Amino acid sequence: MGKHTGFLEIDRQEARYEPASDRIRHYNEFAVPLTEGEIVRQASRCMDCGIPYCHGDTGCPVNNQIPDWNDLVYQRDWERAAINLHSTNNFPEFTGRICPAPCEEACTLNLEDQPVTIKTVEQTIADRAIKNGWIKPQVPETKTGKKVAIVGSGPAGLAAAQQLARAGHDVHVFEREAKAGGLLRYGIPDFKMEKSHIDFRVEQMEAEGVTFHYNENIGVTRTVENLKKNHDAVLLCGGSEHPRDPGCEGETLIGVHYAMPYLVQQNKRNGGEDVEGLDPILATGKKVVVIGGGDTASDCVGTAFRQGAVSVTQLDIRPQPPEKEDKLTSWPNWAIKMRTSSSQAEGANREFQAATLEIMGDKMGHVNGVKCSRVDEKRQPVEGGEFILRADLVLMAIGFAHPIFEGMLEELGADLDPRKNLFADTMSYKTSVEGVYAAGDMRRGQSLVVWAIREGRQAARSIDFDLMGKTSLPR
Repeated sequence: MGKHTGFLEIDRQEARYEPASDRIRHYNEFAVPLTEGEIVRQASRCMDCGIPYCHGDTGCPVNNQIPDWNDLVYQRDWERAAINLHSTNNFPEFTGRICPAPCEEACTLNLEDQPVTIKTVEQTIADRAIKNGWIKPQVPETKTGKKVAIVGSGPAGLAAAQQLARAGHDVHVFEREAKAGGLLRYGIPDFKMEKSHIDFRVEQMEAEGVTFHYNENIGVTRTVENLKKNHDAVLLCGGSEHPRDPGCEGETLIGVHYAMPYLVQQNKRNGGEDVEGLDPILATGKKVVVIGGGDTASDCVGTAFRQGAVSVTQLDIRPQPPEKEDKLTSWPNWAIKMRTSSSQAEGANREFQAATLEIMGDKMGHVNGVKCSRVDEKRQPVEGGEFILRADLVLMAIGFAHPIFEGMLEELGADLDPRKNLFADTMSYKTSVEGVYAAGDMRRGQSLVVWAIREGRQAARSIDFDLMGKTSLPR
């Protein structure tokens, strides 16, 4: 905890943003950091609440010891706070930026709508540790002689790779794209997390002995059997990339795209990667309609504004949630309430209880509108509820159903769960194929960065135990 009476004396203070009119002119992060003194004061609000739900599974899947490092920040012992934070989380500068902070929802002070600004404190600790040179490669003293292949360099794959390398194994990460990061690099816009943070961790991991192999699409450029033959264990940490289909007419019209190709293109442009061979997807000068109400849809909104869209409308089939949740029935769990992302606050029109009936086009095959309808509580169109939105670009962002089967998973032939994810339990993380493990979205389904890091760490422990008969890696 922090100061005994801090929560009584100090109000919650969040990081400020650049004005929307300024931040939409660039793709950089736009949060204005709090000063050191302000962060110390915010950390001091952490109270002696008895049961800190913030760092249990409800609040923090990686089980960050939040009260402990809040207290260390209050004492201005930043280096020890960084050590504590990294003991449970390999990449707190990632989670401090893009995690939705269920820890703050679970904070006892959230019963009064004044939770500790945990996420901001976490990011500040991580950034300060990196800036001051406290984060150094942890090279193992001895090598085990065991070789592990990890497919996918998203947060699950990176976390597992770092843990296994520190345990002394020879770790090889195989990534389909030209750079590491997975969804962190190619799906999350730069204005939410600049990619230099990933580059820093890749350099650290390479110094720790991790070898990265880029442009390796397992199942295409090399077989799973090849990985199994040349490694003592194989861990699959690919994503849940098969998009959900809105199931309406007009999806093949020119100007209609799924969200991920759109986001990936812009992130590659920002990263200086070659996109000349791709059909450009740009919102410049266009009326944009985004189908979907989640984080990916919101990322499309912010990207469209930065590309110079004339207008952006976001369609959400769910009813508009209440402005304030019922704490007695929701806390400490994630509450359903009205939330406005920074991208939505940049000028998006939001339509709730709006189903997409048809994507409309002109005689040349170009999209020119979206036919919608208001829906009832069963998400069925209501009589007289139809309306039409003009659109030059339509982005479909209603989530992801399961991993892509073509290639690697087809060859592997492992068991799937009822949702068509790769089956593996959360103790062993073993698939039904001997020597092959799975973690992250490919096993769990579309989820949060904190769950991916947790699963990567836990899978690393399981692999280390199976290879060595013992392990010192934490769960």
